[in-house]
Amino acid sequence: MLIIPAIDLRGGKCVRLLRGDYDQETVYGDDPVAMGRRWVDEGATFLHVVDLDGALHGQAINGTAIAVLCSSLSIPIQVGGGVRTVERAGALLGLGVDRVIFGTAALEQPQIVADACRRFAGRIAVGIDARHGKVAVKGWTETSAVEAVDLARRMQDAGAARIIYTDIGRDGTQEGVNVEATAALAAALEIPVIASGGVGTLSHIEALLPYESQGIEGVVVGRALYTGAVQLHEAISISKPQMNADERR
Repeated sequence: MLIIPAIDLRGGKCVRLLRGDYDQETVYGDDPVAMGRRWVDEGATFLHVVDLDGALHGQAINGTAIAVLCSSLSIPIQVGGGVRTVERAGALLGLGVDRVIFGTAALEQPQIVADACRRFAGRIAVGIDARHGKVAVKGWTETSAVEAVDLARRMQDAGAARIIYTDIGRDGTQEGVNVEATAALAAALEIPVIASGGVGTLSHIEALLPYESQGIEGVVVGRALYTGAVQLHEAISISKPQMNADERR
């Protein structure tokens, strides 16, 4: 299972929000590249980057920081936040981003996501952020009446390569991933799901491992890495399949 460190950008700095609340922000560094290199040095093979300003305002704001991250790091990066057009997705891919994440547009302008999926096959993911099972949009400031699983099925049909599922109520709390909801979503889909929101201990990651075979291919870890509650190399170690005695011979 992929363990994916998160870098959330706001004003060019690395921050974490509590339950998606922009008024409950903790700044963990003012150098995103240094943070990215730290995670690479500790074994990360994939990175999750969110332009929080972009998500809130619906336009690219931390583009320079994202470009420098892409040119400075040796691992693939997926980027979301404020991606509302096919052109923006293409611009990010042109910077060296490996995978682009649509969020609000998936609900409000699904045809744009479908067009992006056709144009950039295999490189478009959809981030579904849910509050009590309902899809939230515009930087989590608005909650819709649409069920997360219904939107996920629509995006799968549109050609999305992956769903990144976040339970907003768990995000930043370090109280554990909503395993039940994430597993149910994965079971309803044929494309992989990446879990997000709530990891606080290694046991929270271990709780997801049995569901890898059912479609949960990775987990995004944020605040727990920054506080030191979870050590990245330890998380990566427990996520790898253990060899039995015959395999070691």
